[in-house]
Amino acid sequence: MEIFINQKPTKMRTFLSCFFITIISYSLHSQQSQEYNLYKNLYPNANSVRLKQNTTITIKLENDDISIKQAFEEEDLYLDQSATSNSKKALRFSSFFELENVEASSLIFAGGKYKEQKISDFKEKDEMNQSFYDDYKSLNFIYPNLKSGTKSLLKYTENVKNPRFLSSLYFGDFSPIINNTVTIIADKNIDLKFIEFNMENLPISHNKQEKKGNNIFTWEVKNINKYDYETSTPTYKKILPHIIPVITGYQSNGKKTELANNVADLYKWYYSLVKDINQDKPDEELIKVVESLTADKPNDFEKVKAIYYWVQNNIKYIAFEYALGGFIPREANEVFKKKYGDCKDNSSILHEMFEIAGIRGNLTWIGTRSIPYTYDEVPTPLVDNHMILSYANNDEIYFLDATGRHIPIDFPTSFIQGKQALIADGESNFIIKQVPIVPSKKNAVIDSTYIYINGENLEGKSKTLFSGYKKIDLFNYLESENKEEKAKEFYNKNLEKGNNKFLIKTYQEINKYDYDSNFILDYDFTINNYSKTLDNEIYVNLNLNKELSNYKTKDDRKHEVEYDYKNFYSYTTTLYIPDGYYVEYIPNSVSYTNNLLSSHITYTKNENSIIYNHSANLDFMNLNLDEQKEVNDLIKKIEKEYKEVVILKKN
Repeated sequence: MEIFINQKPTKMRTFLSCFFITIISYSLHSQQSQEYNLYKNLYPNANSVRLKQNTTITIKLENDDISIKQAFEEEDLYLDQSATSNSKKALRFSSFFELENVEASSLIFAGGKYKEQKISDFKEKDEMNQSFYDDYKSLNFIYPNLKSGTKSLLKYTENVKNPRFLSSLYFGDFSPIINNTVTIIADKNIDLKFIEFNMENLPISHNKQEKKGNNIFTWEVKNINKYDYETSTPTYKKILPHIIPVITGYQSNGKKTELANNVADLYKWYYSLVKDINQDKPDEELIKVVESLTADKPNDFEKVKAIYYWVQNNIKYIAFEYALGGFIPREANEVFKKKYGDCKDNSSILHEMFEIAGIRGNLTWIGTRSIPYTYDEVPTPLVDNHMILSYANNDEIYFLDATGRHIPIDFPTSFIQGKQALIADGESNFIIKQVPIVPSKKNAVIDSTYIYINGENLEGKSKTLFSGYKKIDLFNYLESENKEEKAKEFYNKNLEKGNNKFLIKTYQEINKYDYDSNFILDYDFTINNYSKTLDNEIYVNLNLNKELSNYKTKDDRKHEVEYDYKNFYSYTTTLYIPDGYYVEYIPNSVSYTNNLLSSHITYTKNENSIIYNHSANLDFMNLNLDEQKEVNDLIKKIEKEYKEVVILKKN
């Protein structure tokens, strides 16, 4: 009877709590608009939805010139309290994209309807920081009172000053879009083409009509769910559906003008921007530098290497762009005096120093891996964002990017691997070459470790060699964090063996900051509480480095994964058998291989030691979903091997 009496009030309290929670929840929802309730139910995991996205591009032909206006209208509904993080808004503009007619407001739902709060406080600001300077400015404003259930409205117009710079048109985003409409109104004498990416399964309606001397193109898509963002995805341009409109040419006064019909048109424009640079006599001091660098070099290749490394070390990379300055390199004499420049400026001074040394270099345009287009696909400035210098030695082309630090001459910077390069070869000739991908074994971590058992602790010595991009990444970090305690902290974290009780006691750096030699770290370490002793047996896991687990992706991943470069690892660990013990068990050697990944683990027993080796060759930079599954399946097998232990038994 007492149990019944004690339980009944508890059940009643639970029922009343649920009842009041339901009432409160209903009351809160009833204070929101029907629109909010609809989309909150449809998209429960979304922070916001874009109710309306209208883009209208008007392209006119006036007096043999093309004028372009891009009008944008956006209406967003916020579904949770993260709305406040969207309060600050900035619109970027420049000499190529003039901003006009900006209108913005918040819509607050109260009393059964939305009330508009227009924004009148707009602040213009230069977009500058320590490493990037250009003529971009931003127009900044704040949406007032944004919270769950509110909306924001934005309308603005861009005046596009160069017909090669039409914007990409996106039909999806990382939040749902209810209605997205794009309209392009173009003079009938203007030739357009539309390049589609990721549009295959999009439920989009598209039509074209002619009206009053114009061609009118319209695209409309409705109720598009959000696209998921995942870490290590190559670029949103490989995920989001979009169209790139291109003005290929136009007819005026009976004359046909080619604008961006093919790569030759793009190269013609690019070359017109660089053909007149470095016409003045080189600075006398610059000539002396070149002569000093090349005086004792036996051939052109060694001269090129000396000049390239000097520019990397002495010309600081600072992006500095204004209008066409974003496309035209500055004079080499100016770059030499200031000791800084952007990618084009570094290429300019490299080109001039080669000229002084009697060596030919070629200015080269290239897109980083964040741009997934080829020159044939998109023959407009949207295809590239970078300039380097190419140097041909016999049948091999070297891609010299002096914006990098510690880059050996036979390595491109990692972010241009596999990309097409547009190489200048005079006024009317150009060459398109693909930058090679550096083989995995050139980006190596090769570790030799010797360990002794001291109770349940391990004491050891290691020599770890780093080559290629592995070495370059290390140098870049060590250069930015040059204090001894920071370096030791970095090494402890990144060279960890066994468990988180790994501790480096002393270390020595060999070939630090050397361009052409491998970097070697020699160090002594301890790992506390690592081996296990039970009765008269010692258990030791020699898989001190479980690097491959870092390359396993989630089984429910939806997108391609990208790594900076291919990798190779080799870990050799020699365990000295303590006096009075013998080897009772060592695991079997195993090998696992597919087209993307190979892994070999071997155990060798000697008279007084056991030698373990694990080598892993990761021959990939990008993995699609099927390839991820292949790699994951193999790594799961290797992870089982990671659990294997050596057993030593007392005599």
